[in-house]
Amino acid sequence: MHHLKTFLLSTAVALAGAAALAGGAEAASPPLPSSPQVINIIDVGGQLALNQKAIEAYQKSHPNLVSRFTYTKATAPELPGKLKAEQDAGRVDIDVVLSGTDAISAGIEQGLWIKLLPDFSDKFPGLEQSYSTGALTMFKPTGGYAITTVYTPSGPLLEYAPERVKVPPKNTDELLAWCKAHPNRFYYARPTNSGPGRTFLQGLPYLLGDSNPMDPIKGWDKTWAYLKELNGCIEYYPSGTGVTMKELGEGSRDIIASTAGWDINPRAIGTVPENAKVQLLMGPKGFTWVSDAQYMAIPKGVSKDHIAVVLDLIAFMMKPEQQAVTYDDGYFYPGPAIKGVPVSLAPKASQDLLKQFGRPEYDKLMAQYPIVAPLFGKDLIAAFHKWDEEIGGSKIK
Repeated sequence: MHHLKTFLLSTAVALAGAAALAGGAEAASPPLPSSPQVINIIDVGGQLALNQKAIEAYQKSHPNLVSRFTYTKATAPELPGKLKAEQDAGRVDIDVVLSGTDAISAGIEQGLWIKLLPDFSDKFPGLEQSYSTGALTMFKPTGGYAITTVYTPSGPLLEYAPERVKVPPKNTDELLAWCKAHPNRFYYARPTNSGPGRTFLQGLPYLLGDSNPMDPIKGWDKTWAYLKELNGCIEYYPSGTGVTMKELGEGSRDIIASTAGWDINPRAIGTVPENAKVQLLMGPKGFTWVSDAQYMAIPKGVSKDHIAVVLDLIAFMMKPEQQAVTYDDGYFYPGPAIKGVPVSLAPKASQDLLKQFGRPEYDKLMAQYPIVAPLFGKDLIAAFHKWDEEIGGSKIK
């Protein structure tokens, strides 16, 4: 009789669990650990420039959970292979990934991330309702595998040296003509590892009026033809955005592809002269902002204790006071992903910097022109592969 009761009880529990799963019940977050943990962070999108202060603030306010954070930086293209090797070996040393759409997309395609939502929605109550409209459009394509932490309408913009470019090109036709007349004086970074590079790439289908801006293989005929022609007057493609800013500042290039944040920050830190100018890149179809975002994701294979701490960290970073920190030095302007975080909440140093190096017209232009989400997942990866194979792969440095 005892064994029968045990069997019936266990069967009832199992059936109840199955019913709960069938009903879409959400898993609860693992309990927080009883001792401080060392949390390893890898940044492949430059997000530490925006969020490291908030991360450190978490450690200071939660010494019982985090003894220290370690930081590693890498490029987005190399991360998936590194993570896959660690997962295959059964030893994952990376607890949380900071990335843009590039590595997040690759990780989703390769099954590298644990699902955060709705699985751990107890840690993020009302998250979607708190997102700004633009940030929400950047979150939805992740399928819950990453949390959008930072947001910008981005670009595409042209940044130029006014003392060397008296009459800047204002649209795609003028840019192509200018590039041909001034070979090797314009370029953009490899899109796979550059926010401005991929914003330039994904903005062209809207500017040129391609048949389907969301289908890089079948719907970008005008874009690929334009990029092939533009390729003829470009010397090489840097592997990251920082090089383009450095060469613009040094005078090796006169015009580069840029974004709002990449315009503000390098001038603030002195890489690019303060007097550098920007121009919206217009097209026959007008102008369209292609937004960008930064994310946090947790790789499969991370221990439950570390998952618990990282989930708590991400929730902490989504609070308004920590979101205000993302105004930072203008690197991802404006920065906050949630509503109700005006620049007046930002640290005074950020407010002062934006007064000096920000451009008042940005807020007006971001309200004036349409903002669209970029490619994500397999479509973004397909665009990167096609660019590497048919446009600039042989000229990357």
